Amino acid sequence: MIDVDVNEYLKNFYKGTKNPSLKAMQYFMNKYDNFEKQMKFIHIAGTNGKGSCTEITANILQKQGYKVGKFLSPHLIRYNERISINGKEISDEEMLKLIKELKPLIDEYNKIEEVNITLFELETTMALLYFYRNNVDFVVLETGLGGLYDCTNIITKPLVSIITSIGYDHMHILGNTLAEIAYQKAGIIKDNSNTVIFQSIPEVDNVFVKQCENKNNILHIVKESDVANYKFDNNYQYFDYKDITDLRINLKGKIQIQNASLCIEAMQILNELGYEVTSQNIRAGLETVIHKGRMEQLNDNPIIVYDGAHNEPAIKNLQNMVHMYYSDYKRVYIISILKRKDYDKMLKLLAEDKEALFVLTSGNNSDSYATSDELYEYMKKYTSEKNILMKNIENAIEDAMNNNIDTVNFVVGSFYTYGTVVSKIKELKNDRNRKS
Repeated sequence: MIDVDVNEYLKNFYKGTKNPSLKAMQYFMNKYDNFEKQMKFIHIAGTNGKGSCTEITANILQKQGYKVGKFLSPHLIRYNERISINGKEISDEEMLKLIKELKPLIDEYNKIEEVNITLFELETTMALLYFYRNNVDFVVLETGLGGLYDCTNIITKPLVSIITSIGYDHMHILGNTLAEIAYQKAGIIKDNSNTVIFQSIPEVDNVFVKQCENKNNILHIVKESDVANYKFDNNYQYFDYKDITDLRINLKGKIQIQNASLCIEAMQILNELGYEVTSQNIRAGLETVIHKGRMEQLNDNPIIVYDGAHNEPAIKNLQNMVHMYYSDYKRVYIISILKRKDYDKMLKLLAEDKEALFVLTSGNNSDSYATSDELYEYMKKYTSEKNILMKNIENAIEDAMNNNIDTVNFVVGSFYTYGTVVSKIKELKNDRNRKS
């Protein structure tokens, strides 16, 4: 019926887009008697930071002793990464079993409807079923895109909704103004629940205030003044949040303090709702959280850092982190960007690092990526042509591994080259070990 290689099956599953709708998700949930209504969710949306908040929230709850289902996207190497319980990914066998079970329903739906079930609809349904049948205590649910019509928004009453930073991304779907984008994210705000945001500009915050008022939803606004005594070193960032002092987080970049504050506030809401989450386990969750592909150091000597920054706000966060941690190094940026991204603005920002070398690649050479030639036409507007190289990504990584130890190499622009980069570094390390 389907190939045993689940990742190959999912790779070839229908990835098309459709008009915004939850029709397919409602179809699936109705077929299973709306089991999702019996589950406890923390729902997370936002332009940037939602992946970090998902990891932080899940880690804190796990430290507290809860059984936690985590659903996130995108995956970095295997689809299984998207669905996990207490950090253990769903197995190929478990995924195959769910696909076989759902396939007749998918075929039935596809015969009736004009637009087929999409990959993300299949993944979301598999995740919810898997978590339900494994009796998790909580599901930490990250939206894929937007909020209002995102597949995950089939849930009707999360315990808490967390909405992270709002910025310009996916404008062709979400809208061209910050207010329009915020409105789409605000779709996860539900009746008689709780929502957490970090104070932003009035144009954005007013959208959430209005939605919460309409939904009888309690809005918790975290302010910069709630955070105190910030400092950082190469190992941790340190801060106080309200009355919880001496916190430290195992993620780089000051934006992570904002993300952590949102998660701490959400945990305090859970306490108010009768679920125990102690300050001790909040500390432990922050101190041990790992977020792959976000300022992740893949190699130590020379330094290779992977950051999937793929829009303007994420590039600006990257710039802040470069200034905080790597200003004394020579810098090389290995760049891959999807065609649908605003790579003109991304490259303009990256080119502000006047002393850097920029290596333009065509990503994994799929049609989804802008070619190195296309990137070059924009990059040469913003920096000297002598600072630009064009290579395939594997050669770029090989060069990075041969760079001097006073150079830091950043792999940026997309999450989808992660597997290629990790594999190439491992291959080169093994070659060196054999020769030594």
